[in-house]
Amino acid sequence: MNCEQNKKLMDFGLLILRVGLGIAFIMHGFPKLQGGAQVWEGIGKAMSNVGINFGFQFFGLMAALSEFLGGILLILGLFVRPASLFMFITMLVASLMHIKMGQDFGKSSHAIELTIVFLSLFLIGPGGYNFDFIIKKKAKS
Repeated sequence: MNCEQNKKLMDFGLLILRVGLGIAFIMHGFPKLQGGAQVWEGIGKAMSNVGINFGFQFFGLMAALSEFLGGILLILGLFVRPASLFMFITMLVASLMHIKMGQDFGKSSHAIELTIVFLSLFLIGPGGYNFDFIIKKKAKS
């Protein structure tokens, strides 16, 4: 396999990863957005695990938005690095919450794994199949 074929496969693999995660996070985030202030406050209370004990509704809303809008941005391949950073932070807080609650690895592993995935996407970027690439290409011409 030559370098060009390998790059196309990596780009396609990143597209599959982005679309799959994007769909899952849209499905996770949308009900949280619809839940309103009471749901956002409940989600935001996870911030107490990192020493923040105020603004729970705000932080809960930000987590829901980061999941829902982040999922859309992942699918489109638009602003993937910033979206991945917000999703990384959201999943890091969720991981810390599970760990501080004393949950075993079986209950906390999903959040921990997604923390690693979103950090990786932040570092790697969207791959070749994305709207950022198309926008940059049009801006150059």
